[in-house]
Amino acid sequence: MDILEISIKTDNLAPTAAFYADVLGFPLGSKGQDFISFLAGQSTLTFIQSTNQNPCYHFAFNIPHNKLDEAIEWAKSRFTLIIDADNSIVTDFENWNASAVYFYDNNNNILEFIARYDLSNTTDQAFGVSSILSISEIGIVADAPLDLAEKLVGENNIPFYSKGPKTDSFTALGDDNGLLVMVATNRKWYPTDHLAKKHFTKVKLSANGSVSELTFNN
Repeated sequence: MDILEISIKTDNLAPTAAFYADVLGFPLGSKGQDFISFLAGQSTLTFIQSTNQNPCYHFAFNIPHNKLDEAIEWAKSRFTLIIDADNSIVTDFENWNASAVYFYDNNNNILEFIARYDLSNTTDQAFGVSSILSISEIGIVADAPLDLAEKLVGENNIPFYSKGPKTDSFTALGDDNGLLVMVATNRKWYPTDHLAKKHFTKVKLSANGSVSELTFNN
């Protein structure tokens, strides 16, 4: 499954534009009076102006799996990486055969660079913003995430993630290229103490040969 675009909200459109353009260096996609879009590899990341909502999201970017060390050094020159419960900046996900690092944007959204070792995406090029391949995950918050996931499977032919898990509080749909990570309201966003809250999220994705647009918490 490929995540083509996510649209999320921010109370701070101008500072968000500055962070993604100047700190991360994302190319501009388009902008208007109340939105701005950036290109994140093969995906588009769109922020929509909100007022007094203080939205907080979690989303991740796939990077070449042989460039994690370079990505860490690149990141350290731009922002502070989050330290996990093991006092490490790198989290290894054995079941997913992946490693990741986390950081905040200007909105306290929890962002992630993830190296998935089962994807054939190695490169000889030095790590830079062009190394960010796509949006690989977007967190979707629901009171009953497993019920919502089963509904999406039935209506949109999106598979449960084969590497799991599949629980009442956390499950994922898709594959290593793109995941909808479904979590329960007030579950902590790993590796932070931020509680997951329901906020408007729109996802455009391609799965099984068809393109779908899904809107959550509208």
